[in-house]
Amino acid sequence: MSEKISKVSLSSSTVKNRGWVVVFAGLGINLALGVLYTWSVVSKGIPDVWGWSEAAKSLPYSVACLVFSLVMVPAGRMQDRIGPRTVASIGGLLVGIGLLTASQTTTTLGFIFGFGLLAGAGIGFGYASATPPAVKWFSSARTGLIAGIVVSGFGLASVYVAPLVKALIRAYGLSATMMILGVGFLIIVIGFAQFLQPPPRGYIPAGTPPVPTHKNAAKMEYTPKEMLKTWQFYALWFMYACGAGAGLMIISKLAKIAEIQSGVSLGFVLVAILAVGNGAGRIVAGILSDRIGRKTTLFICFVLQALIIFLLSQAEAGNILGSSLVLGIFSALIGANYGANLALFPSITKDYYGMRNFGVNYGLVFTSWGLGGFTLSLFAGQVYDKTQTFTFAYYCSVVLLIAAALMALYIKPVQQKL
Repeated sequence: MSEKISKVSLSSSTVKNRGWVVVFAGLGINLALGVLYTWSVVSKGIPDVWGWSEAAKSLPYSVACLVFSLVMVPAGRMQDRIGPRTVASIGGLLVGIGLLTASQTTTTLGFIFGFGLLAGAGIGFGYASATPPAVKWFSSARTGLIAGIVVSGFGLASVYVAPLVKALIRAYGLSATMMILGVGFLIIVIGFAQFLQPPPRGYIPAGTPPVPTHKNAAKMEYTPKEMLKTWQFYALWFMYACGAGAGLMIISKLAKIAEIQSGVSLGFVLVAILAVGNGAGRIVAGILSDRIGRKTTLFICFVLQALIIFLLSQAEAGNILGSSLVLGIFSALIGANYGANLALFPSITKDYYGMRNFGVNYGLVFTSWGLGGFTLSLFAGQVYDKTQTFTFAYYCSVVLLIAAALMALYIKPVQQKL
């Protein structure tokens, strides 16, 4: 009884709760790092005189996705050990340097190095540091909501960045645009990083249920090595790769998709609409999963995403599916279902494997996001170069989403005994 009283005292009397400050700082960081999702607008703004093929235009984005996800593992471990403030500041510095580097080149290799490697790594450092300190301030009953709010910034970023990038390219050209973004986002990310503060060790959020102590209780905290020995990790990895890959494929090519399938020239508007869905989907899915469960929410999102992408494959100029209104609806729904992954998978990782090693554990799960995005985005560009259509890539992503939906029905919490 005395132990329980001391924990309550630690959370409500001795420690000033900075949870919401950290949540909105993480949101602000992600609103800057979401520049990644504007690549379809940047790609469309690459001058013809540079001589890039459609597959080449996919490479910087695909590499950025892959590097982003791989860096999440060491970045997650670093933020667990030295704190999110320093790691997020490193991320802001790398993003700024990467975009500035891209501003000095016109070659595919130069953009791969600047945007893909440096900015991609910076996004990984910043993103890995935003969610863990925020969810640690709140009870498990609010994990989905808090994770959804923090990561919604990454999805919502395109609402303002996409039209901003288009306007800057039109006024100053692509190179100057990358320079402006580099300076701006370096300052913004490092500034918000100073507000990232995890709770002190031993902090127990209000509303936290008591830890079960009976002999058949499931293990609550997993090291990365222990997590990798569970089949649930590989199931989560596969589902995340499918859900993220399908969404990132559309995001990377949305402006081009609108142009070739419907004749709509407002690709940047669809990018902004998708961003609204992306951000809102993260919050809605997080709240919904707190109420009906992560598995059910994942299943709904995978099935709905498969249906929408199949319908998108049938869109063309002259039919109702190719109209501006329907494409706008498709963009919002694809964004929402994709964004749901970014709220659900950190939440389910915390549910299954605990909070102590959450940064590195989620980093390992998140590698699937990068591999899925890298593979399907690059695949879509190659399919288009050979067929002048994205149809086959759509069908492949639909099959993967259905497989992920079926797996979501069977996954269950880890049942290792103490």
